[in-house]
Amino acid sequence: MTLAFIRPVLPVILCGGSGTRLWPLSRKSFPKQFVPLIDNKSLLQLTLERVKGLAEGKVICVAADDHRFMVTEALQAACVAGGLILEPSARNTAAAMVAAALWASKADKVMDGELSPESLLLFCPADHHIPDTDAFIHTVSTGIPAAEAGAIVTFGVVPSFPSTAYGYIEQAEQRKDGAFNVSRFIEKPTANAASALVLKGGVLWNAGIFLIKASTLIKALETHAPDILASVSGAMQIAKSEEPETSGGGSKGKITFVRPDQAAFSNCRSQSIDYAVMEHFSDIAVVPFKGQWSDVGSWNAVADLAQPDNEDNRIFGQGVAHHSKNTYIHASHRPVVALGTQDLLIIDTPDAVLVVHRDHAEQVKEVVARLESEEYAQAVTHRKVARPWGWYDSIDMGERFQVKRIGVKPGASLSLQKHHHRAEHWIVVKGTAEVTRGSETFLLSENESTYIPIGEVHRLKNPGKLPLEMIEVQSGSYLGEDDIVRLEDVYGR
Repeated sequence: MTLAFIRPVLPVILCGGSGTRLWPLSRKSFPKQFVPLIDNKSLLQLTLERVKGLAEGKVICVAADDHRFMVTEALQAACVAGGLILEPSARNTAAAMVAAALWASKADKVMDGELSPESLLLFCPADHHIPDTDAFIHTVSTGIPAAEAGAIVTFGVVPSFPSTAYGYIEQAEQRKDGAFNVSRFIEKPTANAASALVLKGGVLWNAGIFLIKASTLIKALETHAPDILASVSGAMQIAKSEEPETSGGGSKGKITFVRPDQAAFSNCRSQSIDYAVMEHFSDIAVVPFKGQWSDVGSWNAVADLAQPDNEDNRIFGQGVAHHSKNTYIHASHRPVVALGTQDLLIIDTPDAVLVVHRDHAEQVKEVVARLESEEYAQAVTHRKVARPWGWYDSIDMGERFQVKRIGVKPGASLSLQKHHHRAEHWIVVKGTAEVTRGSETFLLSENESTYIPIGEVHRLKNPGKLPLEMIEVQSGSYLGEDDIVRLEDVYGR
């Protein structure tokens, strides 16, 4: 479906969120929007693919600075270009949205001058699953007349059951522009209240998707949350822009990192757009969405994406359910067997396992908070860690040694660096490595190895067109990741 009959709508993807409800697969260093959950694609990539036709493959993303390279990778995979606003600290949706609106209002700096304060912005969370793209685009187009007239348009999902996990929007009368007025917003209800709402009718799940003119949003913040607008405006006025080394790839154009001033942005009050604006704004419209939708907000929601067997068991990967009912198994790297279980969710990862009754799926974040308070590293990071150049997986460790698998993308390289406390042995198992060691540079092929002494300046690069994989054996008195002295780094770390 195309929107040739209207002017473009610029998607703004909000990429924040800690992802603790899908632990242990999703963690603070690798939130759920980046996890390849569906057809080996992340929810962020699927979101980008869904909206890229609205503005000819251009978007704005708002994300944490620590996640910039994961967002860049998703942009390239989806063949999308645009601006990536990097929040120096999390300040909720009001600050994120107005930062995007302010940047979009600078027509001389955005999308080759195609935008203006009157541009329509579609704000979408990065972690929703909406498989019917045509239905979604049609729903968005239905809200355009109201947004162009100055309304804030939100989109509500027609409920399929009385959920307690979502807020609700109560519809009022239909407007001349085709949308509906909003009677009220309802917080997440109790089970009985949710049942009563659905039986009554005229209510929608609040999907947290908004269509707004940039100028409308800025004026709304000016009236209802002027302190948030002032802080973010100050941060964006002196924002710095740069094109990352990884720009290009599969994208249709350049990707620009936009860095708001850290001090001004961090002084901003943290508040959601719902409380900062939506509760006070006089002209709010809602458009119902009748297609399939999930915020993938719990393991129950993830399980519902899989096809059940005759006993309502759902399996991802190498799971086996025997004499079991209504059991979900996520086993991506080894066999996991459930015998005689019922109503369980079993999620297996290389360094942590979660077993939870379906009725307690919403409490996973409480467990993560406990693990973090007790200083379990698994509460925050995976054993396998994403890096802008690829990844590493700590497969074994002991006193004075550590073994890692390392993967380097084609054309990528690690920083020029040295270590004060450890030596390293490198063994190539796939691809070709270009090694800098001191004053010499040489190539290593499969089954070849080299040694990096303590204190020696070194760099690893993949000069080929295929992924490079190698084994690194570290030995020394201290093996922490902070024992890295970077002398050159194309990624600006």
